[in-house]
Parts: sequence; C-alpha cells; structure tokens
Amino acid sequence: MIKVDGSTKSGSGTLLRHALTLASLLGEELHMWNIRAHREKPGLRRQHRQAVLACRDMCRGAVEGAEVGSVEIKYRPGKEVESGCYKWDIGSGGSTTMLAMTVLPLACFAHKATSFHISGGLFQDFAPSAYYMKQVLFPALRRMGISVDLNIKRPGYAERGGGIIEVDVVPVADKIRALQLLAQGEPKQIKGVALSSHLKHIEVSRRMAEACESLLGKRGYATRIEVVYDDTAIHEGAALAIWAESGNCFLGSDRAGKRGRRAEGIGDYVATSLLRDIKTGATVDRHLADQLIIYAALAEGITEYIIPDMTEHIDANLWLVEHILGKLGAKTELMGNHLKIWGIGYCR
Repeated sequence: MIKVDGSTKSGSGTLLRHALTLASLLGEELHMWNIRAHREKPGLRRQHRQAVLACRDMCRGAVEGAEVGSVEIKYRPGKEVESGCYKWDIGSGGSTTMLAMTVLPLACFAHKATSFHISGGLFQDFAPSAYYMKQVLFPALRRMGISVDLNIKRPGYAERGGGIIEVDVVPVADKIRALQLLAQGEPKQIKGVALSSHLKHIEVSRRMAEACESLLGKRGYATRIEVVYDDTAIHEGAALAIWAESGNCFLGSDRAGKRGRRAEGIGDYVATSLLRDIKTGATVDRHLADQLIIYAALAEGITEYIIPDMTEHIDANLWLVEHILGKLGAKTELMGNHLKIWGIGYCR
C-alpha cells in the first residue's frame, strides 16, 4: 500500500492528484490523509473529489472518503486502465485542466485511444489555463512521445464554471521518452490569445493584448496575440495566455481575469512573468517545470531540463515521485537550476 501524508511539503492538491495517478498505474492501494492540509480550505474540494472519482472510473476501482471536505481517502484501483470516452462535470468553477492532468497519464497507457469531456472552469488562478495546456504542456509531451490534443468547446471561469474542454489521447507505443532540454536558445516569436466573454463593450481582450505586446515589444520580442471576444460562456470572464515559439524550450505564461483586476494589469503581469523566466536561461517555465516531473519519472531514461527557480510544487512533486517510485529506480537531482530525473521505464 502507498501511504502519503498530504501535509508533506506544499500540502496542496498536487500531492493528491499525482498520488492517485501513480497508484492507478502501479495498481497499488493508496491511503492518504491530511489532504490539502496547508490550504485555506483543507480537504477535498469539488475538483479534487472529481479527480478521485475519475481515476476510480478509469481503473474500475473503489474509494472510501471521497466527499467534499474529506481529509482522508482510501483508494483501491482495478487491475488495468480502461480506454473509452469519459464525461465528467465538476459542478463548479473548479479546474477542468487539473482534472485532465490527473487522468492524462492513465490514458497514455490504456489499450486504445481515450477522450475526456470535462465541464467546469477553464481559466482561474492556481491552475494552467486551457490555452497554456494546449500550447505549452502538450507540445512538450509530444516530444516525449505522447499524442494528445485539447479543444475548447465553451469558455468557463472560476466564478461559476460552465466551460467545456475535450481532450483526446492516443496511448504511447511502448514507453514515454526522456526529454533533454539543456539550452534555451533565443525565442523566435511570442504568440498568445486574449479572451474575454461578454466584455466586448469595454474592449477587455484588446486592452490585455496591447498592454502585453507593448511590454514585450520594449524588450525586443516580436509578438502576435489573437484578440477573441466570446458570447457563449454562461457569465463574464477573461483570460490571457502567451507562449514562446522555439524548438529548444517550452515557456509560457497566463493569468485569469478577476473582479478588480484591470485588463492592462493582466497584460503586464503575463508579460513580466514570461520575461522573468526567459531571463533565467530556463528551458521550461516555472509551471511546466513541475508538470513534467511525473512524466519524466515514468519515462525510460534520464530527463534533464533547466528550471527558472525552485517552487513549492516542484519540491513536492520531486519528493512524491521518489517516495512512490523510488523503489523502482526513480531518482531526482537538482544542481543549481539543472534538474535531472531518472525514470523507471514504465510500460503497460
């Protein structure tokens, strides 16, 4: 049995999600307590509960304690991952992308192609936006031999949700490939999307894009941000995402709108965040740095990349993969900003 104290390191939902993923792939029972102990509202929120149930669904498993507010679960996965078409509704503005990230590694090792239809929030704080996932995370995963794509069917924001994404995954041929990203290279161009729903009358998308492009332009970067106005979302909202075009690195930045946040402030924040990561010489941005860890730990060979700096999520994920996969040979090493991860060569 895998045992995880959820108050370890960051004490956040990332420990729960990745523990569920690894337990499902290994076919081992998981006992986790003190879930999200360091968060303002400890225990399972709607999106975390749905992540538990989604893993259960894909593995034909069983779970105890999967209620909103629960700080302890016992999860028993089935013997193998079942491919198919899954449909989940978080029932709030909880993150659809974080739910997708929980089950995506499972779909990589299913027998056939798998698709997820997920309803909830697509753009909010503390989670990758749907644009970031499609334009930054997924291209990096394709370099590791993972065929995955995402389509936004309807935008949705943290306040009320109602957004829909569809994610399609083709299982890996054999094993995930290790990733080598050791030299940043100069990004050729920065692209992005400025989206707002029901806010065209105050030109939120244009203002976000222009503020972001202005700051990046002053630093000498050619920038092209698509301005999108939407009227299909169930309520008002906005989001900006940008990413660097380069074959040698995967760098992006995003931010959701929020009541009281000016469009120009969002544009400045997103540009500044990306510029800060580029300046460090990193080959992945601060968020991708932690998102890739689970794939690197499952891959065959040694993955290496340069991180901007240590974050609590990187620290937590490095601890978790060694805690669960260390017995199978997983190992991590950070020298300065150079991260190395020895994978276990997991296969179906």
